Amino acid sequence: MDFQFLIELTINGALTGLMYSLVALGIVLIYKSSGVPNLAQGAMVMLAAYIVWIFAGLLGTPILVAVFMALVGMFLFGMFTERFLLRKMVGQPIIMVVMLTLGLESLLRGIGPGLLGAAPKSLDLGLDMMPIIIGDVFINREYLVGGLIGAAMVGLSLLFFRTRLGTKLRAVSDNHISSWSVGISVERAVAISWGLAGISAVAAGAMWGSVQGVDWTLTALLFPAVAVVILGGLDSIYGVLIAGLIVGILGSVIPGYVDPLVGGGTRDVVTSLIILLTIMFRPHGIFGREDIERV
Repeated sequence: MDFQFLIELTINGALTGLMYSLVALGIVLIYKSSGVPNLAQGAMVMLAAYIVWIFAGLLGTPILVAVFMALVGMFLFGMFTERFLLRKMVGQPIIMVVMLTLGLESLLRGIGPGLLGAAPKSLDLGLDMMPIIIGDVFINREYLVGGLIGAAMVGLSLLFFRTRLGTKLRAVSDNHISSWSVGISVERAVAISWGLAGISAVAAGAMWGSVQGVDWTLTALLFPAVAVVILGGLDSIYGVLIAGLIVGILGSVIPGYVDPLVGGGTRDVVTSLIILLTIMFRPHGIFGREDIERV
């Protein structure tokens, strides 16, 4: 029975980790093109979930139409964010740009619930709520769908960065000045990366909104997503996938056994320890590029 319990925790934890990867992917996409850690990704996930809910739950449009409208809206939101906020920070210290994204996170976290109410909104994606049962192991169906979508999004991102546009984004990430010198529009490349992060936010917002409801608490997904990004490497899409599995499994198995002994709350402790230990012993993550700066 204990072994089956371990298997159940591991499988559902891995699927949860892949759903964390959907949030983390947006952070990595922006970092790969601009070198800026985006701390507004949690609020972008919340905003995307609200847009899906407005069209599907409030206006009654089919869920696929609602998701499509959210994809368009969040892509434009990402590009507008770069154009009217980030572009004005060119030449400023990187810490100030990071603080700007954190300020955007706080602003969106207040505006969404403030306009639409703080009560959680139910988001029905049309998924069967009954778990998949294999022997005595229960697998959450929503986590399974979300995990598959997360893995697919990571795969598509890997393919995208092999395209001509993806190559330009990588070049911009390596050196802005050199990219300008060969005719690459750095501003447009960064704007596209923010738009792609918006698309990733729609996938994450729709799935997590279906699992736990749509409200401001979706912004808290930034915390495990940051753990995934730090562990996998800020500039590594492969790292998003592998680290997502590790964070998800550890954040499921350890609390599954420890929570009954201490009364709960150990998942955040596990996530915090992952961040702390990674920064201490492997600051560039598992797959991240190690840049050495001499001072």
